[in-house]
Amino acid sequence: MSSFRKNRDYVEHYLEEGYAVIRGVFGARDIGELAEAFDRVYRRAIAHRTSFRHQNVFFQIAQDPKLERVVRFAQWPSYFDDILHRYRIDPRMLAVIEPLIGDNVKQIINQLHWKPPGAEKAEFGYHQDIRFRHPRDAYRNPATSFVQTAMAIDPHHADNGGICIYPGSHKLGELRFPESGRIMNRTLNDADLARVGLNPADVVALSLDPGDLALWNLYTVHGSGPNNSTRDRRTYINGYVKAENCDRGEWTFRRGKPCSLGEPALVHYEELHTKPERHYVDDR
Repeated sequence: MSSFRKNRDYVEHYLEEGYAVIRGVFGARDIGELAEAFDRVYRRAIAHRTSFRHQNVFFQIAQDPKLERVVRFAQWPSYFDDILHRYRIDPRMLAVIEPLIGDNVKQIINQLHWKPPGAEKAEFGYHQDIRFRHPRDAYRNPATSFVQTAMAIDPHHADNGGICIYPGSHKLGELRFPESGRIMNRTLNDADLARVGLNPADVVALSLDPGDLALWNLYTVHGSGPNNSTRDRRTYINGYVKAENCDRGEWTFRRGKPCSLGEPALVHYEELHTKPERHYVDDR
């Protein structure tokens, strides 16, 4: 295991800057297993003619002007893929998040993201994750109860659409970013930062190697640009929350003990109990 357990500098950096990067949390064998899982899920997702949902599992399929059909992301593949489930409850994940939110933890984000080289529809505009936490009364003390994690499966750099962070933005509260259009359909536009009073020159582009883990706060401003390289940029994203401050999500750790997945719990899909069946989603 990486020496990060003995070195808590990332906690101080996270609290002060709203994000942190921990190097080498996962090794080459781990990343090999996860890369194979990404490939399995991609094949399963792309077999659908358009975006598809079954309970909390969701595949977002896009028509890319350059690459035709692509999978942008998959939500909650851990319900059907044992490898992805194992890593979401890996003790190394708990070791990272426990100093920030404790060892009674639920999960509200479990996603695979693809950003293939040359894709035109692959950016995420600048935003704060607090925008997506609804209903708000189900998510209490958001500034100190949530940690978003992103594990690099491929190298992440500026040229292939790595994550861009605005340091210290978590201290500014909720900002009024443009509400027109979906975040995943917006470009990484400096004008969006200027519109809320932020200087684009202060943005930090994260550089991650496979196995590195990035963390950020629910209020941290971030986004990611296009992949202008010749290599993929795959990311495994898991968002964790202090259990007593969230009425939604799947239990992940109870007093530090990992939890298995059973019948799906209510997370983001409001129609989980009224429309749980397999169906295609008009995602135009």
